[in-house]
Amino acid sequence: MSPAARRAGRLRAWAELLRLPALVTVPGDVLAGAAAAGARPGRRTLLAVGTSVCLYEAGMALNDWADRAEDAVDRPHRPLPSGRVRPAAALTAAAGLTAVGLGLAARAGRPALAVAVPLAATVWAYDLILKHTPAGPAAMGAARALDLLLGAAATTGRTRPALPSAALLGTHTLAVTTVSRTETHGDAPLAPLAALAATTLLARALTRPGPAGPRPTSDAATPAGALAPRPTGTAPTPTPHRPADAVVPALTALYAATVARPYAHAVLNASPPLTQRAVGAGIRATVPLQAALAARSGARGAALLTAALAPLGGRLARKVSIT
Repeated sequence: MSPAARRAGRLRAWAELLRLPALVTVPGDVLAGAAAAGARPGRRTLLAVGTSVCLYEAGMALNDWADRAEDAVDRPHRPLPSGRVRPAAALTAAAGLTAVGLGLAARAGRPALAVAVPLAATVWAYDLILKHTPAGPAAMGAARALDLLLGAAATTGRTRPALPSAALLGTHTLAVTTVSRTETHGDAPLAPLAALAATTLLARALTRPGPAGPRPTSDAATPAGALAPRPTGTAPTPTPHRPADAVVPALTALYAATVARPYAHAVLNASPPLTQRAVGAGIRATVPLQAALAARSGARGAALLTAALAPLGGRLARKVSIT
């Protein structure tokens, strides 16, 4: 084998280990968090994206290191059991990526670091301890929720306004993780059925009328669309319909459509291939969900930017498995 072919083989092995197609689901967490906090992304938001990417990929590498014995039986083609990546290299990568991620969070400010530390701890606890326990799906949902709160903390220093969005994203992740626990052996139609029900409830929550979220602003600027005081005795001026509001139903429909059929197929035939397809769809659906959350908060630009990542993930998934 030529040196070029060996390099290409190593790169592909690491791409499989890190599950690169799933990486497109990461920046939207931070952007949705910044939007929920009512701020436009800035330098600290970009640092938070870097933190999120590093901690996510650390979790991917640590996941395969922790599951190397199980994968040798159920997934012998994976990079570690096949010998294409050494276990020590995967563990070193996980530790290094975690350190870099926390370093970026520190540069983003103390509020960001205060969220990044428990996020990193949750990632390591899930992979090493909680994954095969009843608490596993909840831990994975908590990690996604913390990732969204990281965007809010880094951008504004506040996380409370982003808690509702974090809860919705965490619920979706919990549902997908529950389905993924049966993807190797199948024969568990209740998990995709519960995920389908959760998707329906989340879609309703996204489109339910309610008070408008804060408009994204910068710290130095007056919120766009703020109303000036009106003279006494004049009629109130109707609040214009925000452009982002019209985007929410479309993104919500895209979110639901991404998972509805794969989940339904897994309910009707809970075989490993169909269950794995449902898990992949659930992971891909994270992107339109993040975009819908950003649009729901009034951040149309962040929503469209996040949604634009979905086609890239689809193209990458045709080359490297997302699960």
